[in-house]
Amino acid sequence: MHTTRRLLLALPALVAARAQQRPPRILLRSSWQSVNIGDIGHTPGALAILEKHIPDAEITLWPGQLGHGSRDLLAKSYPRLRIAEGSLDKQDMPTTQALAHAWREADLYLSGSGSGFPASNHAVAFHKTTGKPVGVLGVSTDPISGFGDGREPEGGTLRDIRQKAARLPATHLDAGLRYIIDRAAFFFCRDTVSRDYLKTQRVQTPILEFGPDAQLAMTLRDDAKAAAFLAAHNLETGKFLCVIPRLRYTPYYRIRNTARVATDDVKDAINNRATGSDHARIRDMIAAYVKHTGNKVLACAEMTYQVELAKQVLVDPLPADIRRNVVWRDSYWLPDEAASVYARAQAVVSLECHSPLIALHNGTPAFYVRQPTDTCKGQMYRDFGAGDWFFEIEETTGAQLWSRLEVIQRDPRQARNKVQSIMSTVNNLHRRMADAVRAASRP
Repeated sequence: MHTTRRLLLALPALVAARAQQRPPRILLRSSWQSVNIGDIGHTPGALAILEKHIPDAEITLWPGQLGHGSRDLLAKSYPRLRIAEGSLDKQDMPTTQALAHAWREADLYLSGSGSGFPASNHAVAFHKTTGKPVGVLGVSTDPISGFGDGREPEGGTLRDIRQKAARLPATHLDAGLRYIIDRAAFFFCRDTVSRDYLKTQRVQTPILEFGPDAQLAMTLRDDAKAAAFLAAHNLETGKFLCVIPRLRYTPYYRIRNTARVATDDVKDAINNRATGSDHARIRDMIAAYVKHTGNKVLACAEMTYQVELAKQVLVDPLPADIRRNVVWRDSYWLPDEAASVYARAQAVVSLECHSPLIALHNGTPAFYVRQPTDTCKGQMYRDFGAGDWFFEIEETTGAQLWSRLEVIQRDPRQARNKVQSIMSTVNNLHRRMADAVRAASRP
C-alpha cells in the first residue's frame, strides 16, 4: 500500500480521543490565481469569516498560486495561517510532506469561493482517501456558459441561463462533481442560478443553499498606500468614480505566455467584435458623470491585463475636455490597496464582478455591469439585495448608467445606507455558512 495512504488511513483511537479536546482544524483550498484581485481576495475573505465566527480554528491554506505579493499579504495579515503547498500524484496522493501532513491533521476540507467548484478533483481525492468531510464555501456551478462544440459559446443574460438550465435533464451534472456534491457536508452556491440548477440535478448534500462570495467579507486595507496614491493624483474622498474594464473573454494565453489553442481564436474574435461597443457605453457614462459633477474618474484594473486595457478603451478615446478629469492607474495592485481606494470613492462601476464586492464591504455603492460571456455568478447581486445596481451590458446604455449614478450623486447618504442594508444581509448569510463549517469540522 502507498506509504502516504497508510499514514492517512491510520487514525488511532488515542488520537481521536485527544482530538475531542482541541480546536477544529480546517484545510482551506483557495487562492486559485494571483492575476486577479478577486481571486486573491477570496482567501482573506474566507479567513475573515472563519476568524470572526470560529476564532479558535486552526487553518491551513492549500493554495493554487500565491504570486504578485499575495503570499506576503497573507503572511503579514494572518500570522497564524499555515500554508501547505503541493499537488497530487498519479495515485491522487499529496506530492509534498506538508500537504500530506495537512491531510492527516484536517477535520474538514473547505473549498473557497470560485467559479465551477475549482479543484473539485482534489476534494474527491481527499474524501476518498481520508473519509473526512468536504464543504464548499460559496461557488458558482454554471450549467450553461462555456464552449460546447468549440465553435460558438453558450451564455447570455442571467434570464437566458436560468431558462436554459431549467430545461436540462437531471443527468446533466458531471459525474465527478455529482460524486463529491452528493457527499459534501454542505454546499453553498454564491448565486441562486447555481443553487436551483443543482436542485434540479437532485444532488444529495444535506445543505444546499445560497451563500455569498467570501470576497464580501475581506477586511484587509492599506490606507497609507491608498492615501498616497489619491494625493498624488488629486483624487478627493467622495468626489471620484472608479471604473474597471473587461474583455468578454480573459486572454489567458497572453497573461500566462502559453501557446494559443483553437478556442482562443473564437474568444479573440468575440472580444474584437464586442469590446468597442461594451466600453463605449461606459465612456458615455463617464462623460455624463464628469459633465454633471465636475468630479474625477479613476480608470483601474481588477486583472493584470486590464491595466493597459483601461487606457486603451476607457481613457484614450475620450474627448479632451473629459479626459483631463480621468486618471489612469498604470499598475496592478493588491486587494488591500484597492479596498482603501474604493472606500474613498463616490461609487465603483465595474465590468468585473469582484471589485464591486470589495467596494460594498467598505461601504461604497457599486455597480456590476455583466457581459453575456460571464458566468451566472452575477446573480448574487440580485440575491443579496443589490439588483438596482446590477446591469446586463447589452440591455443597458451609458445614459441609463448615469441616471442610476445620479441618484447616488444626489443623495450619497441614502446610497450608503443601502450598502449597509446589503451588507447586513450578507453578514447574516456568512454567519449561516460559518455555522455549517463549525458543525462539519468538529474534531
